[in-house]
Amino acid sequence: MASLGLLMFFLCCSIFQAFLVSSSNNGGLYPELYQYSCPQANEIVMSVLEEAIAKDPRMAASLLRLHFHDCFVQGCDASILLDESSAFKSEKGAGPNKNSLRGFEVIDQIKAKLEQVCPHTVSCADILALAARDSIVLSGGPYWEVPLGRSDSKIANFKKANVNIPAPNSTIQNLISLFNRQGLNEDDLVALSGGHTIGMARCVSFRQRLYNQKGDNLPDATLEKTYYNGLKSICPSSGGDNNISPLDVASPVRFDNTYFKLLLWGKGLLNSDEVLLTGNVKKTKELVKTYAENEGIFFHQFSKSMVKMGNISPLLKGEIRKNCRRVN
Repeated sequence: MASLGLLMFFLCCSIFQAFLVSSSNNGGLYPELYQYSCPQANEIVMSVLEEAIAKDPRMAASLLRLHFHDCFVQGCDASILLDESSAFKSEKGAGPNKNSLRGFEVIDQIKAKLEQVCPHTVSCADILALAARDSIVLSGGPYWEVPLGRSDSKIANFKKANVNIPAPNSTIQNLISLFNRQGLNEDDLVALSGGHTIGMARCVSFRQRLYNQKGDNLPDATLEKTYYNGLKSICPSSGGDNNISPLDVASPVRFDNTYFKLLLWGKGLLNSDEVLLTGNVKKTKELVKTYAENEGIFFHQFSKSMVKMGNISPLLKGEIRKNCRRVN
């Protein structure tokens, strides 16, 4: 009996130790957080997403982008979801987000269902992280364990949203600098850019490449000619700002490594895509080629980089919003 008690003691200690290692590696976050407080959390998130993405396959990319645009502003704290208030200006109106962010209603739906089953338990910031992961899985991409335990901010930061999120016309130096600022390296930059294997971009974000890449009224010479002509029919030199084109013209709703193959063929849509290959940085160029050749290596690094991005300055002492659009 004593030996059984001793065994149980060591077992409990080893589980607790594993928990400490797991949470310390992830900035205080750990995947099992809701195992007892809200065991249905994963199932609820996935069920809402299955329906939303079946109706609109583009929604997967929109939800991935929400998580990215949240984390790059003041850490992964769901500040992106806050509507305008007398206390602050909403990030939704910032340049990189205005007229382009989507998926808020899907997050609302997930939150409402979670509040019914386990009220005041699952944060909006954790919902964004889980929704991003499940959107990738439902699009044919990799699965990873999402560390959980973020809380929700009580403020948004319009100014940081305008300066911290990489612009579609970024140079490779801009991109590396903005990612480094968040503790992300070139491996993360190229892998996370691979998220553009799904989704669409507006004409206003790639028009410069078609008509005036270097201020000389000429197109970007790196664009493959047939692809360039097709883009011109979608995106005129003026007007049509909200016309959209797939970021991955070959498989726009399937998460795969085609994005990298397209870069090699001169068919990257945004300047910030193409410069990973043509921006004269050896490391990013080599990674593009590696991921184009081996989808498994891309999936592995993408999963690692998503966990890393999800750990950017997580807010551990905020609140759990009842409604993701406003503070309690």
